[in-house]
Amino acid sequence: MQDPQQLYTVEGDLPELDRPVLVYGLAGFIDAGRATRRAQGELLDELEHRVLVRFDADQLIDYRSWRPQIGFDRDHYMEYQTPTIELSAVWDTDGTPFLLLSGREPDVQWERFVAAVEQLVRRFDVGLSVEMHAVPMSVPHTRPVSFTSHGNRADLVAAVRSWKHSVVIPASVGALLEYRLGAAGHDTFGLAAHVPHYLAEGEYPLAAAALLETLGGTCGLSLPSESLRELADGARTQIDEQVVQSDELGTMVGLLEQQYDAWVRAEARQTLLGVDGDVDDMTDEAVDDLARDLPTADELAREFEQFLAERDKSGED
Repeated sequence: MQDPQQLYTVEGDLPELDRPVLVYGLAGFIDAGRATRRAQGELLDELEHRVLVRFDADQLIDYRSWRPQIGFDRDHYMEYQTPTIELSAVWDTDGTPFLLLSGREPDVQWERFVAAVEQLVRRFDVGLSVEMHAVPMSVPHTRPVSFTSHGNRADLVAAVRSWKHSVVIPASVGALLEYRLGAAGHDTFGLAAHVPHYLAEGEYPLAAAALLETLGGTCGLSLPSESLRELADGARTQIDEQVVQSDELGTMVGLLEQQYDAWVRAEARQTLLGVDGDVDDMTDEAVDDLARDLPTADELAREFEQFLAERDKSGED
């Protein structure tokens, strides 16, 4: 392997940080509802930040498989959107600093890139590395956002009640980074927000807001989500109108609600993240029947593969 340090440059003097949290979610793999992109955009738009490290995108990105955009104005080109991969220091609303790794997922040299990030984790004495991402799931938009949590910090994973499945899916740099950091003895944690599969290819700001709120709650950071909640309220109104106008969609959402509520009851008959609605009037037989209808690991894998295939056809990031 070539020297990982040759993949990045440090921008100016580095600030003094006390075992900061590292948050990352690189674009290019699964980002259902564009939730990760929205969440990171909210952090950079609303919070003070400064770029500390820039990675050399020319060494990491295959421009022919993913072409950057450039504007054309009548007779000349303008505003080339240069791909970036950056590590920034960000200060939350209480002034607590953390690190944010953002930008495009590398197409090549994954191991070298991961080794470079691990160097930076040691250099900044990172206390916890956290991945946030969003995946399509058979859940209804009428219930609170649920999660799949993962990592080697058992206390944090246990703090977020989530659906647990064993499934083989296509790898990502984010997954490899968590795997390698954990093997090297670093603390890792991850949150995958569940986005209703029928909304996965559009904007779903509710998942972005839930990512920031859950991330902040588990990692001790104060992160902004108010504007995302406002967007989510508007989006919910539009989605509900579409459901009312479509008998087929309404039936599907109703079945997903029953499955979701059955799972909640099966999980010690407790509410999941403040879900509203009483399912205690359901019989045990009905709960068992609905629980059996929850997606299997193979079905989840097929959903991932279908989502990726459809995204590739449409040219989505």
